[in-house]
Amino acid sequence: MPTHPASDLVQQDPIRLKNLLNEAEERLVAWGLRAPAVRSLLEPMRELTISESFWEESGNGLALFRTADAFRLYRLPFDLHAEVKVSDRYHLKHLLPLLTGDGHYYILALSQNEVRMLYGTRYEIEQVELESVPPSLAEALKYDEPSRYLQWHSSTMTPMGSRRPAMFHGHGAANATGAKDAIRRYFHKVNAGLQEMLADERAPVVLAAVEYLIPIYLEVSDYRHVLERGVTGNPEELRAHELHARAWEIVAPLFQQERHEAEERFLKLYGEGSGLASADVVEVVRAAHAQRIDTLFVADDLHRWGRFDPSSYEVELHDEEQVGDDDLLDLAAIETYLHGGAVYAVDPAEVPGGGEVAARWRRSCATRWCLEKGRQRRSERGEKPCQRASRPLAYARATSFRRRVHFLYTA
Repeated sequence: MPTHPASDLVQQDPIRLKNLLNEAEERLVAWGLRAPAVRSLLEPMRELTISESFWEESGNGLALFRTADAFRLYRLPFDLHAEVKVSDRYHLKHLLPLLTGDGHYYILALSQNEVRMLYGTRYEIEQVELESVPPSLAEALKYDEPSRYLQWHSSTMTPMGSRRPAMFHGHGAANATGAKDAIRRYFHKVNAGLQEMLADERAPVVLAAVEYLIPIYLEVSDYRHVLERGVTGNPEELRAHELHARAWEIVAPLFQQERHEAEERFLKLYGEGSGLASADVVEVVRAAHAQRIDTLFVADDLHRWGRFDPSSYEVELHDEEQVGDDDLLDLAAIETYLHGGAVYAVDPAEVPGGGEVAARWRRSCATRWCLEKGRQRRSERGEKPCQRASRPLAYARATSFRRRVHFLYTA
């Protein structure tokens, strides 16, 4: 549901929640639950309607999840439609803008005294624990004799308000060459420590450092997706949310380009009838469960009611919601996300091809349904069975965001 902090409309938010909970109660009873059990189930959420302090702290949206064993509450930084879902699993499609679509990226903040790595999306930022990366220049070079005599000072403000560049001092006169070599050794160790963490990644990395250091790290980095443009200045003076805002200005155009390219790839494959793309809800639901989807566009504000049997891959579609139905668009989106696919939850008018979904398949698949579908297509074209051995799919390293959705999905 939408919420309105610091607004006159905030007084309407608890009333809106109360009405939504009344609707949820009616629907749960229709599912066959006893009225006393339903009231007990919803009680923790009803308590929110009488808490003034709760509504003063809310964001732009509120998502509540409830089962007999758990109650989860999420304040969201974007608007939501007021909506009630009753099912045997949580519906999570509306949370996907937090996790996908605009992609994820990293911020590598480098200074003399610390190294920080942050994981970000459009809406969230969190610090990543670094286990194999030296925490500072002194720690990285403590066994290197020349480093004992090297001091590195980040840029500082002059009395006139301009910023001095970073300065390097040794005994007596400055030794610029020795300083630069020391920095390179420091950055080589940082780069080596990040290799395992970034091994399966393609996400952009934004450097945050004094301007002098950014080209030096670019020289030593083995990761191909470090951006040339960075957040300049001493990162020790910037909090996580400030780094987040400045880095987002850099990566946002890249993600917009990725989405545009994903749309073009789908339209090309779909128009060619290659069998590597589909706008059919039934095919997409099956492929999502079979871990076959590489990229999925799904209409955020639409529902396609029905049922999916994972044991037989049978899909039923219903014109209106029936007791026991699932939103198949939500199901396809979450299955795709959990299995490493890219998901864009967009306005219905922005789905490529003009349908409810648009999916591009991975080019190899080892699941029973995928192999059967491939045999069927080749048989229709009169081709011989393919003898190429299938290979397992490689998925990106699970992040805390993906684990959070996985917890909700399996709860």
